Formats: sequence, structure tokens, C-alpha cells
Amino acid sequence: MTREQSAPRNKRAAPTLQIERTLSGVVCGIDEVGKGSWAGPLVVCVAVLSTHVAESEFLARDSKSLSEKKRERIFDTVAQQCSAWALGQASNDECDELGMNAAQRLATRRAISQLAAMNVQPDVAIVDGRWDFVSPHIPQIVMRVKADTESLSVAAASVLAKVSRDREMREAALQHPHWAFATNKGYPCPRHRAGLREHGVSLLHRTSWAFMKTLNLEAN
Repeated sequence: MTREQSAPRNKRAAPTLQIERTLSGVVCGIDEVGKGSWAGPLVVCVAVLSTHVAESEFLARDSKSLSEKKRERIFDTVAQQCSAWALGQASNDECDELGMNAAQRLATRRAISQLAAMNVQPDVAIVDGRWDFVSPHIPQIVMRVKADTESLSVAAASVLAKVSRDREMREAALQHPHWAFATNKGYPCPRHRAGLREHGVSLLHRTSWAFMKTLNLEAN
């Protein structure tokens, strides 16, 4: 068996500009992070890649395929390889009050408004998933399941959103030490559950989650 034949078959291909090349006008990638978290904000990133960077030079990858250290290492370069990018957030309270779908639309609208303040108006958005939470703010929407693994624009948005939110949650851990936010970023894990049982919920928790009600906890 040759070296090529024995290579792993499940090696994930790097995202490319293949989808972007089929589209006209200003193309952006959109991705969200924090939707499944028990605490902290929902964050949406809209990223427009620079046309002055060769495809082979882009470092963006699906953020879920990278370690936290790797995401941090490439963050500044990914940001510099965008001609423009912006974040929008929905707070934990807004997630509770509005519901996750409406909160995701709100965070997206805020990100697009940030781009508009930079005089950037995307004509097309490549969006990860099957649900259009972007219309009517961008004229054309291209939905792709696992777009963050295929589209460099979406991969860039994925990295920028993930690292930005992770940094915010690590900072929040300094004021809210009992729930291990520095490591779990607000997502479920044994230490997070233990913190909830012992200390109740923090002001950053989404108390509308059904399991929170069964815990009957007070805010700290």
C-alpha cells in the first residue's frame, strides 16, 4: 500500500472560496456561537473577506475543529484577512425574554448594523445551517449546512465569534468564579452543574432553560 493509499480518509478538507466565487457583489459569511450555552451572550459574527489575500493564505477554519489555543493564535490574522467584520450580541436576559430564535435575529441585526456604520453593505450572506435568521437585512441569503467547513467567509466568522465570546466568558469568570466559565464558557459540564447546585445561578445565566426551573435556584 502506498503512502497516499494509507492516508486517513476522514481528514477534513480546508474551507475554500468555491461558494463565494459563484456569487456577485459584496459577500459575507455569518455564524453564531453560544446558542446552546447555559450562561452568557449569544454572539453572531458577520465577516467580509479581503479580496487582496490569496485563497491559500487564509487561515480561517471551522472553529469547532480547532483547539482554543489554535483559535487564539490565528485570531488576529483572521481579523486582518477580513476587509470588515462585526459582532452582534443578545444578552442572557434577552435570550430569556425573547426566546432563542428572536435573540439570534436580534444579534444578527446588531452585527449587520455595525457593518453599516462602517459603510459596508453586503449583497449576499452565506449562512451556516438551514434556518434563515438573516433576512430581510441582506438581499440574498445562501444557506449551507456545515458552511463553516466549506466557506472561508463563514469559517472566518466562526473563529472571530468563538474567540470573542470565549474571551468575554473568561473575563466574566473573574467576577463569577463558582461556575467554571473560564473553561466551560457557560456550556454544560460537571463543574458547571456542581456550581449551580452549590451556588445557584449567576446574573449571567439563562434562567428560562427548563432544567433551571427544576433546580429552584436564586441568582448570585
